[in-house]
Amino acid sequence: MLLVTFSLMLIVNILHAQKPEVITNKKPGWHKIGDANVDFKSDKDKFIILGADRFKALQVKVTDAPVHMESMQIEYEGGQKEDVPLRENYKTGMKSRVINLKNNSAELKNVTFVYHTVPNSKNTKAHIELWGLK
Repeated sequence: MLLVTFSLMLIVNILHAQKPEVITNKKPGWHKIGDANVDFKSDKDKFIILGADRFKALQVKVTDAPVHMESMQIEYEGGQKEDVPLRENYKTGMKSRVINLKNNSAELKNVTFVYHTVPNSKNTKAHIELWGLK
């Protein structure tokens, strides 16, 4: 029974894992890193970044419905972490401020968001896009 329970928990974790975002473009400018749909309850999504993963700044774009962003944590390949408090509601079509990275010469390992879709009359979930500036 314990083995079955453990196996089910492992399968659920695998199914909910964020797929890696592979960046191949090294040219200067803004590049889309990835996107995610945001649940109505508190949601935590991790963007795992592989490839050409050195960025100077990050920005988030909101589509489909408003979202409340609580926080963003940036983890670099060397293990250093940078916490970015956002604590703000973003309307559909809005972008976050440009978030300049403290360690813009290091490779990004992942970016984790804590957020939730703001209830709305259409009962639509928010969609976010994560962009990086090279």
